[in-house]
Amino acid sequence: MRVDDLAPAPGSKKASRRVGRGTGGRRGKTAGRGTKGTRARNTVAAGFEGGQTPLKMRVPKLKGFTNPFRVEYSAVNLDTLDVMSEATVTPEVLHAHGIVRKDAFVKILARGELSRKIDVHAHAVSKAAEAAITAAGGTVTLIELPFKAEGKAGRPPAKGNQFTNR
Repeated sequence: MRVDDLAPAPGSKKASRRVGRGTGGRRGKTAGRGTKGTRARNTVAAGFEGGQTPLKMRVPKLKGFTNPFRVEYSAVNLDTLDVMSEATVTPEVLHAHGIVRKDAFVKILARGELSRKIDVHAHAVSKAAEAAITAAGGTVTLIELPFKAEGKAGRPPAKGNQFTNR
């Protein structure tokens, strides 16, 4: 069998009806479109309701917006840090344990108890978590966010596309 031997099954393909081929036949002249009006001359836009306010404009829109400059943190709680055996916790250590994604901004939150001394390096820490870490004898070191470094704007690059929040 060759490519030029291939053909659809008999009866599966039906020839399209040729309309508008002169006034002598049944589908001549107006070609089944009736007389006059927009639909006889051209197509009508989807959703057009004859000048009435279309449904897509009548329904209420969602309120609010999503800030494209938001800073998204990966939350890590004290009970997660307590289970780990390391004395110093950094985002790299958390990534190695599979707790956060690579290059994620880490924020330490205060759920759970801390039973030992831990030195924490994170991008953000809640006040309650900081108090719990220092009470256990540990230290908290804040890592500067890369977009707040010297000479750069104080916010991250916008997320989304050019139509976000427009």
